[in-house]
Amino acid sequence: MSMSWLAAPPAAPRKSSEEISRLYPRLRLQVFMGIFIGYAGFYLVRNNISAVAPLLTKDSGIDVVGVGVIANAVLFAYGLSKFFSAMVSDRSNARYFMPLGLALSAIVNLFIAFVPWVSASVTVFATVMFINGWVQGMGWPPCGRVLVHWFSTNERGFKTSLWNTAHNVGGAALPALIALGLWMFPDTWEVAFWVPAVVALLVAAIGFLLVRDRPEAEGLPPIEEYRNDPAKVEASDDDGMSTMQRVFKHVLTNRTIVMLAVANVFVYALRYGVLNWITVFLHDKHHAEIGSGLVGFATFELAGIVGTILCGLVSDKLFKGYRSGAGMLFSAGVVVCILFYWLLPVGTPMWLLILLVGMIGGLIYGPVMLIGLQAIDLSPHNVAGTAAGFTGLFGYLLGATLASTGVGVVVKNFGWDAAFTIFIVFGVITVLLFALVGRDERALMKAHADKVKNA
Repeated sequence: MSMSWLAAPPAAPRKSSEEISRLYPRLRLQVFMGIFIGYAGFYLVRNNISAVAPLLTKDSGIDVVGVGVIANAVLFAYGLSKFFSAMVSDRSNARYFMPLGLALSAIVNLFIAFVPWVSASVTVFATVMFINGWVQGMGWPPCGRVLVHWFSTNERGFKTSLWNTAHNVGGAALPALIALGLWMFPDTWEVAFWVPAVVALLVAAIGFLLVRDRPEAEGLPPIEEYRNDPAKVEASDDDGMSTMQRVFKHVLTNRTIVMLAVANVFVYALRYGVLNWITVFLHDKHHAEIGSGLVGFATFELAGIVGTILCGLVSDKLFKGYRSGAGMLFSAGVVVCILFYWLLPVGTPMWLLILLVGMIGGLIYGPVMLIGLQAIDLSPHNVAGTAAGFTGLFGYLLGATLASTGVGVVVKNFGWDAAFTIFIVFGVITVLLFALVGRDERALMKAHADKVKNA
């Protein structure tokens, strides 16, 4: 069966100046809404098992260790797929690729809900969730492709940060949908899969209607020409190169992209290292009830929305597109806040500890967003999604593992002081890596400024 329909569309005949002036602003808003709504939809069907784990363990006999194995299968597959799917996405039509991935993920969730033998075995359940994680990896790369083709360098920081909050929107909508399902069908864990899946299918249809692959396919000029804002890195045709050769040249052996991938390991270790252990740390050291920990958890995520948008604005306006400067600033802020969070004595008011948790969340989501943004900023357009996927591969496979299993082992054997010392070291390393990436970015920005001056 031919998959030519999935290939990136060719350039259409250039439209008149009047049509370009009329269509370009409308389509930019349209495609942005498409990738925002569409990506939020992926968070409705990504890893719903944790939300109903108590019901699942009661009804199916799967214990908490099994739940952990099933949940880890999703993250492991997602990390791999975010890289490999990006290699396909960079040569595919984003209008088809993103909705297809979301629809497939929704179908997998429907399968889990309505096929009883899936939940009868940890092995089968984990395998099916691995498949879900794999098709989930089809979400970020086409969105990155749309961002890099429809929004130019000097505006991309704010636009990407705004889009990046889609995962917070989807994450917030998920418990509401599950609560609705449980209200209609009490004590049935399956609703956590099929109710969000039905909504996700509708979202996939909306994404298909709104998203367009790139301006040239619509008869419009490239975004760099339209906004008179040349890219930091030119697209490379690499005539005669295979996809793997192109990826090897521009991603795997690109020093800047590799350093971003390594930085992502430490950023994700800090993100999940603090987030995943809020309730445990507050209970162990400050004798807090679980309710306080859950408030901290919610505060961390909600502050991430504000912090992500603020970081994008800072990188665009204050640092004039120098993303590494914003990365160093926000990462240093994370180090300071973690230091206070760790060293405040027993008896510290809980509101102050929650405030620090929120500040850590607001600050850490900036670097999380920036690394993906820098990957598409500092690589040719035709491999931008793959570059971002490569950094995500490191973040999920290594960073998330350090934050979960790694922190658990350290705390069990050496205590919280050892864990927080490691967090501080990771934060300092992140600042240094942003500084190293910044040297390459400065050189590219100088070349970018010279192109603008001579245009």
